Amino acid sequence: MRVIFMGTPDFSVPVLDALVTAGHEIAAVYCQPPRPAGRGKKDRPTPVHARALELGLEVRHPVSLKGAAEQVEFAALGADVAVVVAYGLILPQAVLDAPAKGCLNIHASLLPRWRGAAPIHRAIMAGDEETGICIMQMEAGLDTGPVLLREATPIGEEETTSALHDRLSEMGASLIVTALRHLDGLAPDPQPEEGVTYAAKIDKGEAQIDWSQSAEAVDRKIRGLSPFPGAWVEIDGQRVKLLASRVVSDLATGRGNPGQVLDGDSLIVACGAGAVELLRLQRAGKGAQDREIFVRGFPLATGQQL
Repeated sequence: MRVIFMGTPDFSVPVLDALVTAGHEIAAVYCQPPRPAGRGKKDRPTPVHARALELGLEVRHPVSLKGAAEQVEFAALGADVAVVVAYGLILPQAVLDAPAKGCLNIHASLLPRWRGAAPIHRAIMAGDEETGICIMQMEAGLDTGPVLLREATPIGEEETTSALHDRLSEMGASLIVTALRHLDGLAPDPQPEEGVTYAAKIDKGEAQIDWSQSAEAVDRKIRGLSPFPGAWVEIDGQRVKLLASRVVSDLATGRGNPGQVLDGDSLIVACGAGAVELLRLQRAGKGAQDREIFVRGFPLATGQQL
């Protein structure tokens, strides 16, 4: 098929690679414009932009698709279908209607659960036991279109957003190739009205750990916000990000005031109910470290209050 690909971050790159490997003709790649990054604040192309250039593909990065000129240029590509995954711009109706077979979105949740911007983070933070990928026929609403294909996967007890992000990216790449292969025979399945939830964009203000919460809630926040923006706690005046954890199963270890270090070597910390074991941490201005290395340079005393 002749495909317009629309995506921006790392999550989208395996999808682009899969489409090329499957032999589809990429008419053009749309992504967000380069943004200032690094110490020199020089414009840096997005991951999709960089990969598309490596593949020798035409790249377009308009700041908006609302203008008539951009819409005419999009339609002039004569695409059979557009594949959209974490693109970052709302598609006007004229763009949705331009490809002969419409626009397909790869969404990282089991719709209608977790429509919106941060479905991977929210699924972990909410304690969902499973999530997955949906291939959705796009329409004007926010992730409201009918689903063509879906695939579920369990969320691991210690899985972080980073790890789940990578798994779902590969799943999406595989599933969209299957969807395009059988597109004419797929029956659109309208989303039910029941069970709709919205995955609001992650706000850095929600990243501070509240030790008065249960161990399960604290653990889910740590894993759900890892690696970005990173759940954090202040220790001796320094902000420390908590990037991996697990709930301590021995209830006896949960005896202590919320935020109290119960074991300085294992970094077990009491919560409002139960305790968590901190497995990977990062001090401000330092690299992320596994617990064993972290405590050598920044020891915490048993009984210390965080």
